Amino acid sequence: MTDTSGATVRWKKSSFSGGDNGDCVELGNTGGVRDSKNPDGPRLRVDLGGLLAAVKGNRLTR
Repeated sequence: MTDTSGATVRWKKSSFSGGDNGDCVELGNTGGVRDSKNPDGPRLRVDLGGLLAAVKGNRLTR
């Protein structure tokens, strides 16, 4: 799979899932976020560096 710039996207599933139904998100190496149950569905484009900094800095809440 490629993103809009033509770069190859590699997806990694979150290590946290919410319950038994497998509600997970996947993060793409080019900054995309998608629902793991619907890999062909819509994707959210994020600032990958900012997102990772927020996760590592524990600045996200549920």
